[in-house]
Amino acid sequence: MMDFSLTEEQRTLQDTVRRFAEGELIDVARECEEKDEPPPLDILKKFANMGLLGVNIPEDLGGVGMSHMDAVLVLEEVGRISAAVAFPIFESCFGPILAVAHFAPDELRRRIVPKVCSGDMIVAVAMSEPNAGTALTDLTTKAEVKGDKIVINGQKRWCSGAGHSDGYVVYCRFSDESGAKGIGAVFVEKGANGFSFGKREQNMGFRGIHHADMYFDNVELPIENMIVPAGGFRKLMEAFDLERCGNTTMSLAIAQSAFDYVLSYVQEREQFGKPIVDFQAVQLHLAEMKMKLDASRLMLYRAVINAESGLPSVGESSIAKCFANEIVREVTGKCMQLMGGYGYSKEYPIEQKMRDGWAWGIAGGAIDIQKTNIAAALIGRRFSQRS
Repeated sequence: MMDFSLTEEQRTLQDTVRRFAEGELIDVARECEEKDEPPPLDILKKFANMGLLGVNIPEDLGGVGMSHMDAVLVLEEVGRISAAVAFPIFESCFGPILAVAHFAPDELRRRIVPKVCSGDMIVAVAMSEPNAGTALTDLTTKAEVKGDKIVINGQKRWCSGAGHSDGYVVYCRFSDESGAKGIGAVFVEKGANGFSFGKREQNMGFRGIHHADMYFDNVELPIENMIVPAGGFRKLMEAFDLERCGNTTMSLAIAQSAFDYVLSYVQEREQFGKPIVDFQAVQLHLAEMKMKLDASRLMLYRAVINAESGLPSVGESSIAKCFANEIVREVTGKCMQLMGGYGYSKEYPIEQKMRDGWAWGIAGGAIDIQKTNIAAALIGRRFSQRS
């Protein structure tokens, strides 16, 4: 028999994080939005002390040692407040640190992962390049092994956390083999000689999350900083399947928080002498949004529960991400429409939620790419997009 209810421990975790987020993070989120800066370091330390970083990372690596499902519950509650304040939790539970935790040599794992879980280090991923976004296997950032050193040359783009994060999981090409075969990843710390950043991108949403180009000019790294060598692209993508579940959670959190806000609004706002919730058209919108939210949550829970302590399947994680990316746009749009001019105003939260929600369908693999992943999982083979 399937049980769709949370355990008592999970409900307690959810309630505890919700009370903390609503009580202490709203003003922090507002400051992140207004100043376009990440949350301060004392918030990361507070996250760490509460066990909100590395929720699903093994205890022997400094994590909490709980399940992916528990990490989803934590991330959703903080993500309802804002993407910026939740981003450190996203990165520590679903981000590139997973590639380090699962696949890096033991020395590198133990040097990096505990620092992320303690709030002493933020790690971001550097994948995309000017001519290698969706076509990621076209990347040209070059890694040459020279004795006990790795030398990196190239450029990265669209890195969330660029310039702010302390370390980067950098996808690069170790050999002249085309496509995925020559690709691996290295760990590059901020401040390495020859490693620099371009000017910060000014984006429509994701305020409080830095983005910038990254440049590698003969950056020398010790050989111990290699996460996976050439041929490790498949492993990197396996870790990225769990990142999709984090992306799904952030999309769902934004959609749910917009819905919760508007559900209260339509019961208070009056027109023609009665609350607008009494109009059938409003009721239909509410019902449609609620159905989409519940369906999205079930797809997410399926993906993470089936993964248990491992990594989810590309099919289930892509289904969850794709659906959540679409419904967050739909739900925030309906919420704005129900609020009319108030929804469009910066004095109210919906316009920010729409801006932030839209971005998750671009980040981590665009919506249409998820659909090709889903089709590939159905057929049992990858579809080449090349001519």
